[in-house]
Amino acid sequence: MTESIYGEYGDRLFDVLNDIKTRFKEIDDRYFEDRGEHKIEHISARIKSEESMRDKCIRKGLPPTTESALGILSDAVGVRVVFSYVDSIYEMIEEIRKFPDCRIIREKDYIRHAKPNGYRSYHLILELTEPFPDCMGNERGKYLVEVQLRTIAMDSWASLEHQLKYKKDIKNEELIVSELKRCADELAACDVSMQTIKDLIDGNL
Repeated sequence: MTESIYGEYGDRLFDVLNDIKTRFKEIDDRYFEDRGEHKIEHISARIKSEESMRDKCIRKGLPPTTESALGILSDAVGVRVVFSYVDSIYEMIEEIRKFPDCRIIREKDYIRHAKPNGYRSYHLILELTEPFPDCMGNERGKYLVEVQLRTIAMDSWASLEHQLKYKKDIKNEELIVSELKRCADELAACDVSMQTIKDLIDGNL
């Protein structure tokens, strides 16, 4: 039997996952108490599979060890938070900056600066300090979490684009890429319109 790439820390990843999900849920609960509506549409989360993590280590030229998986690579724990409105994403980012025992390692704004194919999302790598050890010898362990923040429209487009990307023997690929980009831009325009409608309803315009 192959030893777990996460070693003795595999079970701890679920504690980290629950920690970050709880933090987002608490923010959403407070928002609901204040406004009577939810800021977050839904949250999805996962621990990267052993096989996928080993493959990624090899692709990156890293030894498939616990130190590589948890100390160098940053996506063993992944969370996607989906919102109804674009402004909610930027409001959530400011909330994340206030998280205790949390440091933002990296962030990329693919909403204001979309990828060439039309992909939009806000990416963060967080370092959470937890009350249990990590593989680097810290008694208060430091665990990396990959976070993606999207609207419903962005999430729907990304899901379909991901499925199509792995289809085999695709004909008219250039046309399909062009159409996907057009759809991404149209959905982005819809996000702007929905935000405007929300602001009008709330009296912010």
